[in-house]
Amino acid sequence: MSYPDPVPQSVPHNQPWTGDEVSPRLLLPAVLLCFFLGTLGIHRFYVGKIGTGVLMIFTLGGLGIWTLIDFIVLVVGSFKDKEGRYLKQWT
Repeated sequence: MSYPDPVPQSVPHNQPWTGDEVSPRLLLPAVLLCFFLGTLGIHRFYVGKIGTGVLMIFTLGGLGIWTLIDFIVLVVGSFKDKEGRYLKQWT
C-alpha cells in the first residue's frame, strides 16, 4: 500500500514574494537615520515598520543594543522593509 507524500516535491511558482526583491527605499537614508536618530527608531518608521519603531522609542533603542544591531544589519545589506524586501540600493 502506497501513501501520499506529505511533503510536496515541487514548490508552487505563483507565490507573491520570492525573497529576492529589492525595496524601493534607499539604504543611505536608513543608515544615516539609524546612526543619528537610531535610539528613537526613526529608521524603522522610514522602512514602514511602525510597530517596532514605537517600541524603539519606548525602550530608547533597546538601550542602544537594538540600535547597534540594526546599524550593523543595515550596513551589511540584510535589513528588510515592511514587505520583506531587502534594502540594497545606496543611492
